[in-house]
Amino acid sequence: MKHSDRPRVLITGGSGFIGTNAVRHWRDLGYEVLSIDIRQPRDPAHTNCWVQCDITDITRMRTEFRTFDPHYLLHLAARTDLDEKHSLDGYAVNIEGVRNVVEVAAASPHLRCAIFASSRMVCRIGYRPHHDGDYDPPNLYGESKVRGEQIVRDARLQCKSVLVRPASIWGPWFDVPYRIFFDLVGQGRYVNPAGLNPVKSFGFVGNTIDQLHKILEASPELVNGKTIYLCDYPPLRVREWAELIRRALRAPRVRSVPLGLLRAAALAGDVLDKVGLYHVPLTTFRLNNLITDMTFDTGLLERICGPQRYSLAEGVRLTAEWMLRQPSPH
Repeated sequence: MKHSDRPRVLITGGSGFIGTNAVRHWRDLGYEVLSIDIRQPRDPAHTNCWVQCDITDITRMRTEFRTFDPHYLLHLAARTDLDEKHSLDGYAVNIEGVRNVVEVAAASPHLRCAIFASSRMVCRIGYRPHHDGDYDPPNLYGESKVRGEQIVRDARLQCKSVLVRPASIWGPWFDVPYRIFFDLVGQGRYVNPAGLNPVKSFGFVGNTIDQLHKILEASPELVNGKTIYLCDYPPLRVREWAELIRRALRAPRVRSVPLGLLRAAALAGDVLDKVGLYHVPLTTFRLNNLITDMTFDTGLLERICGPQRYSLAEGVRLTAEWMLRQPSPH
């Protein structure tokens, strides 16, 4: 395959939420982009740089990497739902898929930097790991991401290699769960737990993409072999965030409800979730996620990236504008 002189970035999972924003970002900068995903692009404008490929197919992956010969790799492909209850086999893309990507990356002669996306769910909410290899996953999804991290660390790639753990990322092209959160606020159905205003290291996707770009460009001495949480800084307060969303969507006032009532509603949601009803608005897992403080050390991230590009208010405004153009599928 004959290439132009432009830098080449290969993005696995380019049809996903963060992937869609990544494809747009690097194309707008003039990079040659290849998006690998088993699903069609969310943004139809990306169809001409997309290849349908399952990353668990090692033969096909070898062909795509050899043909495109990337300078940069963003590995974002993953199964991210929490629906699997019985076996890690359902998360093969997060384990065998990572192993395949590592193998083909190691054989890519011009690869300068590879970023592998893990998840903050390698540790349960509230758990403070003592080092990068200290894990406490709350579910099989988290366990699958632990396995993926271990594969990347054991590989010791010759190019600059970085593991990133996106926190709770939201913004244009998002879906479950934070699109549901925005929709609930917009419909006047979201309620604050009375007396609580937890602090959260969430992230607007525009800042996340900027962080990924700066990590790609950072000196190897600063980032090679590191594990970096991706989130906004400073953390947000959930009440203030909900109020910004309410105003941007011109929604009714957000009410407060006693925590006991929310726990009862979450238990009912657990039952509906177990019988297979998808997109249940509230479960015990989601309620605990909502009411528990969750912050990460962003010291290294801030040294790499400097001031954030978007404020919280700007991120909410841009997301609300996108929502008006993209009606909710739920």
